[in-house]
Amino acid sequence: MNRTIRRASVFCLLLVLALLGRATWVQAYQARALADDDHNRRKTIAQYAQPLGDIIVAGSPVTGSKGTQAGDLAYKRTYTQGELYAAVTGYSSQAYGATQLEGIYSHVLDGTDDRLKNPLDVVTGKRAAPGSVLTTIDPDVQKAAYEALGDDKGAAVAIDPRTGQILGMVSTPSYDPSKISGTSDGDTWKELLSDPDKPLTNRALRQPLAPGSTFKLVVASAALENGLYSSVDERTDSPDPYTLPGTSTVLKNESASAPCENATLRTALQYSCNNVFAKVAADLGEDKVRAMAEKFGFNTAKLDVPVRASKSVYPSGMDKSSTALTGIGQFEVTATPMQMAMVSAALANGGELAAPHMVSEVTDSDGNALQKIADGDTKRVVSASTAEQLRSAMVTVVEQGTGTNARIDGAEVGGKTGTAQNGVGNSNTPYAWFTSYAKDGSTGKEVAVAVVVEDSGSARSEVSGNGLAAPIAQKMMKAALKR
Repeated sequence: MNRTIRRASVFCLLLVLALLGRATWVQAYQARALADDDHNRRKTIAQYAQPLGDIIVAGSPVTGSKGTQAGDLAYKRTYTQGELYAAVTGYSSQAYGATQLEGIYSHVLDGTDDRLKNPLDVVTGKRAAPGSVLTTIDPDVQKAAYEALGDDKGAAVAIDPRTGQILGMVSTPSYDPSKISGTSDGDTWKELLSDPDKPLTNRALRQPLAPGSTFKLVVASAALENGLYSSVDERTDSPDPYTLPGTSTVLKNESASAPCENATLRTALQYSCNNVFAKVAADLGEDKVRAMAEKFGFNTAKLDVPVRASKSVYPSGMDKSSTALTGIGQFEVTATPMQMAMVSAALANGGELAAPHMVSEVTDSDGNALQKIADGDTKRVVSASTAEQLRSAMVTVVEQGTGTNARIDGAEVGGKTGTAQNGVGNSNTPYAWFTSYAKDGSTGKEVAVAVVVEDSGSARSEVSGNGLAAPIAQKMMKAALKR
């Protein structure tokens, strides 16, 4: 054999070895990555080759599947009362992917989670029967929130303070996930994306806004916990009018006739006295107020319920005048409705915050538990004494102050209103807030709620936490207490 033939033979052998090596690499190391790639059409075909598992509310599915009758995707997702539960379920779309519970538990719901498979299925890659996701949502609370919000742009959250179970979570305007679950829903998708009211945004978790005077509960907590004042009934050192430190800016109260000069914390919450809480924040300093806010959950980047909530922010690096403004929930303070519900929940639960969650269990097709989310994972936020005093002051707000629209006959109800400035110089319609709790002594039921109304179409002069947000919270609390 001459030299040329030998060289050609060696070269051909090297090519064969390279091909075998590449094939081995793809099969042994890249097979899973290629199979799971979102651009792999076969993955989507396999995902929708059988009905998906369901998301369950109070024992009944709020999702389903139906045959497509055409194309290579045999089934598509359907939703029962889709607009009502969209903030809980998210969507599962053949064209646009999946969000929220649909996305987090997609492998359980489509049968590809290894926990659903027997050992032989794991080896062969056979798809198992899909599992289900059981939520903590109370359908009565969910419906009450959705109907009460109506055409308003806003959001609402209800939590059981003792367990952290999320009983209701609504964002409006909503959308029907069924209308974007197929492959031919492009027009609807474009409409949703271009809608200035952003119906695809879960405002309950993903829309931090200035919390306004609802944040005064955090500032009052800091004042008591740091010993600035010994009780909610001790008179404060709070001039009215109050000039922001280092400036000539006078901070006004909503009502000029309110008894806010040197008011107690109870009276200051009752009448929502800006002068009191601005001065308290300035006297405490930003570090102490921030430390208190962070105990309630502010500045937490990974609040998963299990859907991740956007971070609620208490800022840093402020001068004293800016710190004073944070005392009334302005400057750069932002909060989601979930965060403000957590504030009321912690105070209602004796100062302990139970980790909020809206999934109780994940099961296989036979109902066997794959994962259980335990209740009662709590942390101490404020002392029991501070929590008791602030609950008492919150009851005063509802019984005699700015939150009277939240009253429920026969139940203990405490709350705090808020009207937050929006836009440069408050040029846009203010946000109406209400955060509260309710307890029924006869049944032992409890609930904590937060509501924000971004825009109701009301005249600016009619926007208030008591006028717009408190009635929504009241309906949710009544539903939770089953009254």
